[in-house]
Amino acid sequence: MAVQKRFRQGQILKLLTGQAVASQDELRRQLGHLGMRVTQATLSRDLRELRLVKTSEGYRPLPGVATKDPSPLPALARALRDFLLDMRPAQNMLVLKTPPSGAQPLAAAVDAEHWKEVAGTLAGDDTVLVICSSRGACNSVRKRVEEMLR
Repeated sequence: MAVQKRFRQGQILKLLTGQAVASQDELRRQLGHLGMRVTQATLSRDLRELRLVKTSEGYRPLPGVATKDPSPLPALARALRDFLLDMRPAQNMLVLKTPPSGAQPLAAAVDAEHWKEVAGTLAGDDTVLVICSSRGACNSVRKRVEEMLR
């Protein structure tokens, strides 16, 4: 799940900025203390995606490369690809279904677009309600979302 991955990678960055970690096994054990079970292969992939390399002082970002922070909210197109499972119109509203814990980041990404047709969003755990100003506005937003998914 994308949410778990982003959270795990955020925890990895947090651990590495707080202290020197000499090995992947040590990092894996520290993540275990935080309640995250992770395999060596997954940890290796995470380190590669975060562009971290092992140095004599522990893991650090590749020289000359700014480390991307996995915690900022994704752009709407990415959030839609990561979280949207189903979309259904209901009068002047869109009901967006997501996996568990996917509704909040998707709603935040919709809100960040500041679309004039969208009056607001309401997010639960796995459902986002996008409230539009009219049925026509709802159709317009639905079409925009469908275009982003192509």
